[in-house]
Amino acid sequence: MAGWFRSAAAGAVFLLALLAGTAPSQAASYPDHPVHWLIGFTPGGPVDTVARIMAQWLSDHFGQQFIVENRAGSGGNIATAAAIAAPPDGYTLLFSGANNAISASLYKKLPFDFARDTTPVASFMQVPNLLVVSNAMPVKNVREFLDYCMANPGKISFASSGNGTSVHMSAELFKAMTKCDMVHVPYRGSALAFPDIISNKVQLIFDNLPSALEQARGGSVRALAVTSPQRWPSVPDIPAIAETVPGYESSTFYGMSAPKDTPPEIVDTLNKAVNEALKDPKLVARLAEIGGVPKPMTPAGYGRFIAEETEKWRKVVAFAGVSVD
Repeated sequence: MAGWFRSAAAGAVFLLALLAGTAPSQAASYPDHPVHWLIGFTPGGPVDTVARIMAQWLSDHFGQQFIVENRAGSGGNIATAAAIAAPPDGYTLLFSGANNAISASLYKKLPFDFARDTTPVASFMQVPNLLVVSNAMPVKNVREFLDYCMANPGKISFASSGNGTSVHMSAELFKAMTKCDMVHVPYRGSALAFPDIISNKVQLIFDNLPSALEQARGGSVRALAVTSPQRWPSVPDIPAIAETVPGYESSTFYGMSAPKDTPPEIVDTLNKAVNEALKDPKLVARLAEIGGVPKPMTPAGYGRFIAEETEKWRKVVAFAGVSVD
């Protein structure tokens, strides 16, 4: 009988651990098989580039593969919905960023509430966007671009990596502040937009700095200005839009989130690993090459930051007067 009670007690402890979100050994051994990391944008774009840099470091660190899965579309919301629907066991993660903060107010019929349905894990870096134009455009700076836009209302098209991305909203904010009349052409990722910008089918994009800078350095497009309030440390030779349009600012951020109720032990394990990565000189140098500034945070700090960004972008969406049904 005593043996039966001991077995029952052990079973109860195990059951309580399961109800709490993990068996006793699960968090301690995490990860013991590959982790799938959902990315809401196409391969080759800035989010994908940063995700693969981080995924390789995490794979090496944990000895388990962090598999980047691109699920592009709807401004990153397809990937977000898939991550939210996944089991909260740490084996499905989401690359989160400014698009999630923007979508909360831009999209009127989302099937989820990002803040409610996800768990903040870690922040990677912050980075501005970069306004680049086709080499066929007869402009060399923001002032010349504004003059050209005013002289050609409705004849200039701007690309984006999808509705609700910071790439899209950077342009909408610029339009609202300058009264520049431009036509929006959304793509399923900025990598898909650049061939049309290079050929001048569309004239410009406010793309995330990593991919836009690569194109500008290669000479396929012309860089005009960054979207940060001041010049960005990694590209001090490129002016800020705010030097011509006072008060303009539209920076973005990259991080990691998980489904709601992911065990805090697993969240803490991932957060510590990411923050360790952001101290690795080789990884920091790679991020710097693409314009990123590391911004390590605790899970709670990242959650507060997302809330602040969501409110900031709510005001931008209202100011620009845009929405997506």
